[in-house]
Amino acid sequence: MLIELSDVRKSYNIGRPSEAEVLHGIGLRVDRGEFIALMGPSGSGKSTLLNILGLLERMTSGSYALAGEEVRGLDDAALTLRRRSTLGFVFQFHHLLPAFSALENVTLPALMAEGRVSATHLEHARSLLDAVGLAKAMHKRPSELSGGMQQRVAIARALVMNPPLVLADEPTGNLDTASSAEVFALMRRIHAERGTSFVVVTHDPRLAARCDRLVELIDGRIARDESITPGVEPSPGG
Repeated sequence: MLIELSDVRKSYNIGRPSEAEVLHGIGLRVDRGEFIALMGPSGSGKSTLLNILGLLERMTSGSYALAGEEVRGLDDAALTLRRRSTLGFVFQFHHLLPAFSALENVTLPALMAEGRVSATHLEHARSLLDAVGLAKAMHKRPSELSGGMQQRVAIARALVMNPPLVLADEPTGNLDTASSAEVFALMRRIHAERGTSFVVVTHDPRLAARCDRLVELIDGRIARDESITPGVEPSPGG
C-alpha cells in the first residue's frame, strides 16, 4: 500500500462567511503498481485532491497514510522530505527552467534534495533521458524542444529520485493529439518496466480508457471507483 486516505476533508476560508468545504470525506487507497485515472468535471475537487496526495496542501481533517506513515501531524520540513523520497510530479505545463539544458532540468530534484548532483544521479538522469528518447537532445534547452519533448523531459525529472508514485495533473492537456498519445504511451511503458505507480488527472476518456482503474470525483465526493475494461471509454457519471 502506498496511500490510504480516510474521511479526508478540505475547507477553505475556515471561520469566515465564505468558508467552503470542497472535499467531503474522501476515502481512497492506492497500491503499488497501479495506474489510475482521476476524472471529474471542473470544480469537482480533482486538483485539490491531487495537491493533498502530493503533500502540497494540508487536509482540514481525516487521515492520510503515505507508505504506512500517517502524515497529518508532520511539520513542513518532514513533509518536504516525504515528498522528495516518495513522490514524483508531472504537470500540464512542464515548468522546465528555460536557462537549463534538458539534462540539468532532470537533475534538479537531486540538486534540491542533496545540494549537489552526484555522479550517480547524473548517470541516472542520462539513462532516463535515453529511456524517454532524448539521448541526443539532453544538452538542448527547452526552447529548442517541441512540447512533447519538453513533457518527456518533465517525466524523466519526475523519475530521477526513483519515486514509487508519480502524480500527473493533465500531463497531456497542453499537447496536440499525436504528442499526447506519445507521452501517455511513455508513462504506460515506464509503469510496465519499472513498476512505478501513477495517478493521472485527465479529462480525456480515451486516455482514461488506457488506465487500469478509474476514480471519478463529483462535487468533492468519489462517485465511482472501478477497474477499467481495456478499450472501453469511461462515460461521465457512469
